Amino acid sequence: MCGIVGYIGHREAAPLILESLRKLEYRGYDSAGIAVLHDGQVSIRRCEGKLSNLESMLHRQPMSGTVGIGHTRWATHGRPSETNAHPHSAGDVVVVHNGIIENYLELKEQLAKRGTHFSSETDTEIVAHLVAEKIQRGVDFLEAVRRTLREIRGSYALLFLNRRDPRRLIVAKNSTPIVIGWGEGETFIASDIPALLDYTRKVTFLEDGEIGEVTLGSYRLLDGKGKTIKRPVKEITWDAVAAQKGGFAHFMLKEIHDQPRALADTFRGRISLKDGQVSLEDMKLTATMAKQIKRFHLVACGTAWHACLVGQIHARRDRRHSRRSRLWL
Repeated sequence: MCGIVGYIGHREAAPLILESLRKLEYRGYDSAGIAVLHDGQVSIRRCEGKLSNLESMLHRQPMSGTVGIGHTRWATHGRPSETNAHPHSAGDVVVVHNGIIENYLELKEQLAKRGTHFSSETDTEIVAHLVAEKIQRGVDFLEAVRRTLREIRGSYALLFLNRRDPRRLIVAKNSTPIVIGWGEGETFIASDIPALLDYTRKVTFLEDGEIGEVTLGSYRLLDGKGKTIKRPVKEITWDAVAAQKGGFAHFMLKEIHDQPRALADTFRGRISLKDGQVSLEDMKLTATMAKQIKRFHLVACGTAWHACLVGQIHARRDRRHSRRSRLWL
């Protein structure tokens, strides 16, 4: 899963965000990027590959500013590339996103008809354009995000920065985790607790359908209807390793409990809600080609190998009725 980090405070944002993203490397990623706001201008640095590549880029092209957002991406819509790496921008709006926007193709078509041009293959860029459109029509930043959330369908942790509104960040959540951390005159946002532990142990977790308006050392939580929500700040007592385990005794137990969500995330946005058809856009496999497949190879070790053995048993049972396909380990 991708990683999100945001900061608004008195420190230089870029090095803080970079180090916090390192704490999320265990989640896996293929590209990374940072956006920093300073004196009304947003600087964005993005690159494919490891955070060390982004760090080298920041040495060559430094960024200054105390407000910023960062991201490590695991590609879903759009191949791994610098162009598809987050953050994405449109107008004055910059956004990072974890999750999948299920109706992004429909929204992209609508935007294209209104004359929007796109610079990436991602579903995330669509969200930036939708918010930017509303702001350009005079809608307040927070309200523009709220209205956009009513248009999109899917899972998301979204973090927004507005070039013309440097005193606040907007964060939103649905089916994808995000947490706000509190310091003295500074506020942190991250997709997982390990990114925050070097700076604070006081946190607030967003729930599905909620929006957070984050400023220097304060915040306001809203539900989908714009009603203010009161939620106490929690104190984290775990160490960094325990935080990565999500409170479970060990990583294997965490991964077992993560399986339902991981399976749902895998298929999210790839199954049509209209006709139930599965779309694997990056796999150029036609129906005719699929019918010609006669053999499957499953490659695994450890517990995954035992899962493959179960699949092999079922395949042998199926061959009693049909000899068209074979499964090999």
